[in-house]
Amino acid sequence: MLSPSLAQEIAGDTSAVIGFNVLITDAEGMVIGSGDSSRVGTFHEASVEVIRTKEPATHSASQAQQLTGVRPGVTLPLVTNGQAVGTVGITGTPAQVRRFGLLVKRQTEILLRESVMLRSRLLAERAAEKLLADIAAYDPHVVEGEFLLFRGAELGFDLRLRRVAVAFEVTVPDAGARRQGAPTRDMPLVRSELLRTVREVFADPQDVVAGTAPGWIGVLHRLPADRPMASLAADCRRVTDVIAAQDGLAARAGIGEPAATVGGLHDSYQDACEALRLGARLAGTSPVHPIADLRVHQVLAAVSQPARNRLLELTSADLRAQPDWPVLRDTITAWCENGFNLVAASAALHIHRNTVVYRMNKIEQITGRPLREHRTTMALYLACLTDQLGSGTIPAEG
Repeated sequence: MLSPSLAQEIAGDTSAVIGFNVLITDAEGMVIGSGDSSRVGTFHEASVEVIRTKEPATHSASQAQQLTGVRPGVTLPLVTNGQAVGTVGITGTPAQVRRFGLLVKRQTEILLRESVMLRSRLLAERAAEKLLADIAAYDPHVVEGEFLLFRGAELGFDLRLRRVAVAFEVTVPDAGARRQGAPTRDMPLVRSELLRTVREVFADPQDVVAGTAPGWIGVLHRLPADRPMASLAADCRRVTDVIAAQDGLAARAGIGEPAATVGGLHDSYQDACEALRLGARLAGTSPVHPIADLRVHQVLAAVSQPARNRLLELTSADLRAQPDWPVLRDTITAWCENGFNLVAASAALHIHRNTVVYRMNKIEQITGRPLREHRTTMALYLACLTDQLGSGTIPAEG
């Protein structure tokens, strides 16, 4: 429980502060830390009785000579959870060092408890990381879902509860995107800080929060039946806003779909990661990307590159040749995503409806097809989404 490295650090630092040598033993009386490094690894006989009785003991010069490895001073038990796990000794005449004894004992026990808590937290974090990694890589032909349910239960997580997977990506923007004078951030060094930020928002005891890769944090969030997905999106936005407020960092989030099985959680997490990748390729300022808003994009991204290029070439080549193609593309997208409603489309584009009418007339003239013909318009819409995904480059002929 008391590691030699921690014991040596405590003994060395404390010896330097009080001016007397401090040594620390384990539960068998072996010295595992000392301001006098030559004593490390030796047997300290006085500690055996102190550990047994959990009572401090002092030894004069004559008494110390009768015991193996003991010098004049005071020896006190280190007790945690009611159990003596070692001792701390201070070398010097008892009258000189007695006043330091209780202080050094208490400080050492505090550091020991903090070390145990840190180790426990790190072990829990690693276990959560392993659980999330296994769910992300879940294959029912390789691992039974019941095994992961059991693993989750061991960690206190009921994977049968309704959950939604969320994936956060935190990056260090290039120098041009950072505020002037903002320091650069090393992602491995801020990992604990980022995990703490996410856990402050996703604080339900059933929320699984773990780092999955440098700059990536995954969450399996318990979603009560009465909680809307919009509320989850708002929580994700809170996390990205807090991270973005830290100089030199940027964050985005992808959100999967609700699930209550191991297989469903696997799909939800994969969808959340896919939403992040797709969202990064689309124009817009929102850092939160629900997969429910990107299902069409997801299907298009799964189509072969030649098929996407052919779709672009055959449906929108003349439009893409126009200098205002991005404006025309956004108009087609808004028209389709707002139910082919002129008022709703103009509101989404933040322009006057007459401007939308002008643009639609121009599109119809160039394509030779009416935008109120849904089949034609949907083909154009898919071409626009393909172009937005940035995968629509047509190879030059010849």
